[in-house]
Amino acid sequence: MKIKMNWGFGVVAAFVLFIGFILYFVISMGTSKNLEYDLVSKDYYKDELKFQDQINANKNSKNLKQDLTILKTKEGLKIMFPKEMETKKIEGKVFLYRPSNKQLDFETPIVVSDSSYLLMPDKRLLGGRWNITVSWSYKDQKYLFKKELFY
Repeated sequence: MKIKMNWGFGVVAAFVLFIGFILYFVISMGTSKNLEYDLVSKDYYKDELKFQDQINANKNSKNLKQDLTILKTKEGLKIMFPKEMETKKIEGKVFLYRPSNKQLDFETPIVVSDSSYLLMPDKRLLGGRWNITVSWSYKDQKYLFKKELFY
């Protein structure tokens, strides 16, 4: 049996090949280990419930007389707290989030030196975009500072 080639058969064959290519592409992209993606947070529903506390802490930090300051120095990132706060009474943590690679994310507790700043060492920070979140409490008041920075 001989198949007669005409323009109708060519159009149908082109559609079948195109659909086959699209299906192959979608399946291979969905199952490839090289193209895995992660959520920002595994417990994002729980994190959403804490959102109002973050809003209040953010308002508190905006009401300060002096803002939290972040400077890039040779030693690393220098995080300076407002001078109105006694450094020994500040408790909290600093979280640095790298959007391009979750293995570079890290969190550190706030330990302020006598000179009222916290130093994040240069060796921990690769060049590129970072999201920094500083959450601290001072005299039973919570504060939150968030910023995108390029190191």
